[in-house]
This record gives sequence, C-alpha cells and structure tokens, in this order.
Amino acid sequence: MSYLVAVWSDRIQAETAYTALESAKISMDKVDLLGRGFKSADDYGLIDPKDEAWKQIKQLAFWTIPFGFVGGFSFNLITGLDTFPWAGTLGNQIIGGLLGSVAGAMGGFFIGGGTGIGFGSGDAVSYRNRLKDGKYLVVVKGSDALISQASQVMRPLRPENIQGYTDPDSR
Repeated sequence: MSYLVAVWSDRIQAETAYTALESAKISMDKVDLLGRGFKSADDYGLIDPKDEAWKQIKQLAFWTIPFGFVGGFSFNLITGLDTFPWAGTLGNQIIGGLLGSVAGAMGGFFIGGGTGIGFGSGDAVSYRNRLKDGKYLVVVKGSDALISQASQVMRPLRPENIQGYTDPDSR
C-alpha cells in the first residue's frame, strides 16, 4: 500500500484539492481529509511516536528488569563482593540484584525508545504538529498508479508539501 500526503495551509485549499481528486474520478474511499472539522490524527491512525515508545519500553522492561535482578544477584554470588559489610552476604546479593534491576530498567528505557520520547522522530510528529498549527492534510492511499494519478492532480494546486510513502509491511 502506498500513501500520498499533501499539506495545505487552509481549509479552502484542502477542500479544493479534495474536490479535484473527486473530479479526477479517484475513489473517495481512498482519500481522507485531516484537520479541524475533519478527521483528527488519532481518528486517522497517525500514531503518536511517544505512545509507541512507551509501549515498547514497557514490553522490554518486562524482561530486562527480572533478568537484571538475576544477573546482579548472580554476579554478587559468584564474585563474593562485600560492598556493604553491614548487609551481610545475603543482603549484598539482594542489593546486587536490585542494582541489576535498575540497569535492566535503564536498558529497557534506552533500547526500547526512550530517546525518541525526548527528541521525537519520524514524519508522524511533523504531520501531527502541522495539524496542531491549523493546517490540513489530504491523504490518498492505494496502488502506485493511484498515487501517481493523485500526485498529478494535486501538484498543480501547489500544496505546502507533498510526500509519498510506501508501507513496508504491504510488500
């Protein structure tokens, strides 16, 4: 499945593009209009990368925290480190396990996508920000031939930006 996303500065331009696509006999079930008064980014399924990153972090932490505890506990058991003499042997092993859990949590956060939460990434953020700024998106999804036809219809109308995408999962 391929996508064509065109960004329009106001509602009138977006509706003009939508009407031009309709006049070009493009099936309107393949065309979506996003913006104030139309579909929102969430309605369309334009994922928020922060939500996806938190989901990945939680999934990874589910495994890395327990393994970190076992690793830290085992490391202290094997080496016999007496870092905290007041805690005794078992206490040092448990503290080693807790420190291993912290390391596992950090691994889950950074490897799971924690940096993307702070810095953002991908075009989804850009399009969501444009919608927040009051702009409109016309999205066409379908075959490469349909995308080419839609591009030929919309380019003369001079959108702010027009970008094509191919879904890697559909090939």
